Amino acid sequence: MKAQPQFRRNMIGLATAAVVSVALTACAGGTSGTVPAAAGTVSAGVDLKGVTIKVGSKEYTEQRVLGQIIVQALTAAGATVTDQTGLNGTKVARAALTSGQIDTYYEYTGTAWLTILQQTEPITDPRKLFTTVREADAKNRISWFALAPLNNTYAVGITADAAKRTGIQTITQYAELARTDPAKAKICASAEFSTREDGLPGLEKKYGFTLPGSSIFQSESTVEFEAAKKGECDFLRLDSTDARILQNGIVTLVDDKGFFPVYNPAVTMRTEVYTAHQAQYDKLFGAISPLLTQDAILKLNSAVELDGLPADKVALEFLKSNRIV
Repeated sequence: MKAQPQFRRNMIGLATAAVVSVALTACAGGTSGTVPAAAGTVSAGVDLKGVTIKVGSKEYTEQRVLGQIIVQALTAAGATVTDQTGLNGTKVARAALTSGQIDTYYEYTGTAWLTILQQTEPITDPRKLFTTVREADAKNRISWFALAPLNNTYAVGITADAAKRTGIQTITQYAELARTDPAKAKICASAEFSTREDGLPGLEKKYGFTLPGSSIFQSESTVEFEAAKKGECDFLRLDSTDARILQNGIVTLVDDKGFFPVYNPAVTMRTEVYTAHQAQYDKLFGAISPLLTQDAILKLNSAVELDGLPADKVALEFLKSNRIV
């Protein structure tokens, strides 16, 4: 649903087996051997010796990091891992999972509900959405577990200076400003966000305001932050896990009426693989996923996108610093 390329990749249908086969041939990585887990870490208490497992992910930064977290954690727990991270979007990753060409990857609850399962009624409660998706996908022999708190969705941000000046912290407060002084509520936003029902038009309906055209500075996602920095607007459309949020000191407004869809990642795994060692997977990823907060993923994405570090090293350092491996 998002305007950023990574989100557009999420919102596509299922791939054919032929497409998946080509994609896997092009993107598949090597096989990881087992490495000893450090004493006292979570992985040291998980025994997956003798298990062989294929790990996938989609191709954009956040998914590569999440995929490498799975790869590194399973390897440290003794599994022999085939790294097939970096697949070309949702349709390829999902079809690879259901066909058995990969065994596991992190998928988003909102993507599963709206795209994979093709439901139209949004569920805004994160736990309810996870439970509903898990139950619905069980018939496809896919198990969902280890829900993470980070939410990769649309958001509205405010520059640090404007946040200090206005005290605005929520979208309700922004809506009030838009009603009383729309010129000061000017927002930098892409044409897509400005016209989609899950973007600005729907947000206006939910929060009860209407921005005039003069209060919308049209700018694509690649230049929204630059436009805000140049003073074209105090507010801007965000993808909530964009690394540039931290880089530019942007404050994300609280969506206090829960308009934007929920996109929490959870581990998805072929049920036959999951049930074979369920307790071990639950223990390992039950410790990892709660660490994947909004702040954590912003830092992880930033390390790759802005600092130029490889996703596997960023993932390993994250796991080490949290005593997982």
